[in-house]
Amino acid sequence: MKSDYTRYDDERLIGLIAQLQAEALAQLYDRYNRLVFSLAFTIVNDRATAEEITLDVFMRVWQKAGTYRADHAKVSTWLTHIARHHAIDVLRRRSVRLDQYAVNLDDVISNEFPQQGPQEFAELSLRRERVHAALAQLSDDQKQALVLAYFGGHTQRQVAEILKQPLGTIKTRIRLALQKLRHFLRDEQDLEDTSVEAQSTYNISRKE
Repeated sequence: MKSDYTRYDDERLIGLIAQLQAEALAQLYDRYNRLVFSLAFTIVNDRATAEEITLDVFMRVWQKAGTYRADHAKVSTWLTHIARHHAIDVLRRRSVRLDQYAVNLDDVISNEFPQQGPQEFAELSLRRERVHAALAQLSDDQKQALVLAYFGGHTQRQVAEILKQPLGTIKTRIRLALQKLRHFLRDEQDLEDTSVEAQSTYNISRKE
């Protein structure tokens, strides 16, 4: 006789999933796919990406059901924990693409980049290298808040809700992150300007 999985509670379903019973996973998906999707969409702000994350989350449940501990969290809490971390990770990976840097970080660092001229490609490459180096100066908490705010398009209050942190803490993280970025990039520009000036002086002295 075929089991009626709808009558099993969440913990029982997880136990059956750990035994590789696909019907149990299908039932858990029916119960919680909307919750997982809504959370993912709130973070990444893109329906297609949120759908992919939802599928990934339940694939992870299939693979890691044996690690679930009922004394640590409810199944719904466990699912949202997996979904939140995976969505933020997806957003972080998406945000570090070079083309994202070239477009989005213009607003962050308030430093317009010339879009014409024979040296554009070389200057763009140098700019990207600077951004990589600048982001490396941030703490993980600061990067996470900055990514959600500037690449995810979330307000600071939404970032606080997503990360479950006080609003004041998120504001501080973002402010400090922006200060570090501006300071680092400004110093890098000063070094380059000094180098260019020195080279120009050297070239002039040689001509004289």
